[in-house]
Amino acid sequence: MHSTGGWAALTGAIILGPRLGKYDAQGRPRAIPGSSLPLATLGTFVLWFGWFGFNGASQLALGSAADSIAISQIFANTNMAAAGGVVTAVTLTRWIYGKVDLTMSLNGALAGLVAITAEPLTPTVGQAILIGAVGSALVVFAVPFIDRMKIDDVVGAISVHLVGGIWGTLAVPLTNGDASFITQIVGVVSIGAFVIITSTALWFALKYSMGIRLDAESETMGSDIAELGLEAYPEFGGGSQKLRGG
Repeated sequence: MHSTGGWAALTGAIILGPRLGKYDAQGRPRAIPGSSLPLATLGTFVLWFGWFGFNGASQLALGSAADSIAISQIFANTNMAAAGGVVTAVTLTRWIYGKVDLTMSLNGALAGLVAITAEPLTPTVGQAILIGAVGSALVVFAVPFIDRMKIDDVVGAISVHLVGGIWGTLAVPLTNGDASFITQIVGVVSIGAFVIITSTALWFALKYSMGIRLDAESETMGSDIAELGLEAYPEFGGGSQKLRGG
């Protein structure tokens, strides 16, 4: 499921193109920071909490002691995969960049959650931590790689859902004897091919009908002003100055 969304996002990002100012004249990526780190962190915790219902419900039953035990195992694995993802991202970004990158750490948690989703029941807690940690490490390196490919992945969603989703799918046979690597690989390739073809058709249909991006002036000004006539973040523009000036 996650790699499906990742393939669609990758296709859309390529067809849409990068934001204005994302790359300099030499083609080097520029960081465009988010507007609110506290809100980004809160959103990650909301997703983390919601994942318990998402993965827990995959048991599809709660009518027996065995089902209850299975769901509790799923809860534990889901949480520890996310925790393994956070610790890995914090450690790697501290080692690579010399300081902890909060946004990458948040994506590390999400990568851990994505990676464990394909099979949240059969791993032990230790295996779940490792699965989440590997997913997070892949994302830490995938984000700058996708940037260098001139694909503007605004929040790292392609890295988290596509890369993390593929890893989680391929990791299933490591703990589930009923799955095979060949079957998982065939699934990844076939789903990827189908989604790329259908997404490309849908994105182009949208592009040449209603359009999929703002004009350059509106993009520079901000869609909050261009489409709503209001400033979402007045402290970054002239709104705060107007307020202070009375």
